[in-house]
This record gives sequence, structure tokens and C-alpha cells, in this order.
Amino acid sequence: MMKLVYTHENNFIVGNIKNLIEAKDIGVFIKNEFSQGAMGETSAFDCWPEVWVFDDNDLEAATAIVKQSQQSTNAADWVCTHCNEKNDPAFEVCWNCNNDAPTLLN
Repeated sequence: MMKLVYTHENNFIVGNIKNLIEAKDIGVFIKNEFSQGAMGETSAFDCWPEVWVFDDNDLEAATAIVKQSQQSTNAADWVCTHCNEKNDPAFEVCWNCNNDAPTLLN
């Protein structure tokens, strides 16, 4: 049985959470990725994209990754050493080129 790990109205944030979890070798998928066009016919909350784990045994680890990513909201933005793009502190990989954040931030 699959379990819901995270949901948010913003596809970009949900995609980032998915990437953070997958970086730890946990199998996840996004449900409702393209359903926001149905908003109005269904509840807005029912259209939000969701991250689900394939294996229930991974739920605790995936939830911990989500929690840790949200604790860094007071941290400073970081600049990618590969492409010089500014990144949110919650990102462990550059949104622009997918290179890892500097080691000091991980």
C-alpha cells in the first residue's frame, strides 16, 4: 500500500520534495501532477500535487526528509558553484542545473 508524504499547491515545490526524497534512494511518485486544470470542478485541495512513497516502510524516512527540508527556511539562499544560479536554502540540488549544493549546506 502506498502512503501520502507531502502535498502543496505549487508543482515546483512538490517536485523539489520528490527530488530530495529520491536522492536518498526512496521510490516516490507524484499524484495529481496535471490535475490543477480540473480546479473548479473539484475541490482545490483535491487538485494539489502529492508525493507518495511506493513502499510503506519508507514513509518515516521520507517524512523526515520533508521535515528537514522545511526547517531550513531561515537559512540563507545559496549560489550554485556550477552555473551561479541563486537557490532556495531548502534545495539540496540546483534548480537550474541539478548540481549538488555546496557541502557546507548539506
